[in-house]
Amino acid sequence: MKGTIYFFLFIIILSCSTFKTQISDDLNFVVRLDTLKLYDKEREREIPIAIYQLKSSKRQKKQRVVIFSHGYGQNKGSDYLAYSYLTAFLASKELFVVSIQHELSTDSLLPLKGNPQIVRRPFWERGVDNIHFVINKLKETNPELDFNHITLIGHSNGGDMTALFPQKYPNMIDKIITLDNRRMAFPKSNKPKIYSLRSSDQPADQGVLPTEKEIKKLEMTIIKLSNTTHNEMDNNANDEQRKEIQKYILKFLKD
Repeated sequence: MKGTIYFFLFIIILSCSTFKTQISDDLNFVVRLDTLKLYDKEREREIPIAIYQLKSSKRQKKQRVVIFSHGYGQNKGSDYLAYSYLTAFLASKELFVVSIQHELSTDSLLPLKGNPQIVRRPFWERGVDNIHFVINKLKETNPELDFNHITLIGHSNGGDMTALFPQKYPNMIDKIITLDNRRMAFPKSNKPKIYSLRSSDQPADQGVLPTEKEIKKLEMTIIKLSNTTHNEMDNNANDEQRKEIQKYILKFLKD
């Protein structure tokens, strides 16, 4: 009983944040941010999440789901909130957006030496398991959502998790969108649909990006942003960069 009471108090305390996100020159939509901590008993792991949605007293039915995974943040613990220009924007478009905090202060730091595709693979797999757990938890708590059209979005290290997910859990995801993932190769399949925005400054490792022949055959969309660097894809992006990223991702989601 004490655990249940604490859980609801925790949500009440953390579910009172609202802010405005501008999505056009003359319209502002109020987006609600709810943060809470899930717990995976099997892995004995805490999973903080942030839920972005339009402020409303009613649950909307058949909302499409977007799961966002942040770039590497050296275990600071707040990186799941560092992309609000995008997560709040997508929520303003009536999408149900969940941003996952993949790194905890007690985790080992991401290896910076050795073959990244080998030494970082366990970190990506942990992120994949986090995403899978969150999706299954949402199915329990929010069955009204549209789980036939789930989109994963991830930046950098979170993009590597995103690219790995459909290889471990095929046929569960409708689309993946990566922001400059550089280490994990995309799956070679028609499902999920694959989209990626590339930075102007940091190339991907060999074999990560598909060939022109593969892009055409699998109907992938790969776009290079000529004026946005790798580290300008989070809230460090300026207004022009934010609008360009928002525009492309919204287009991918509507495709």
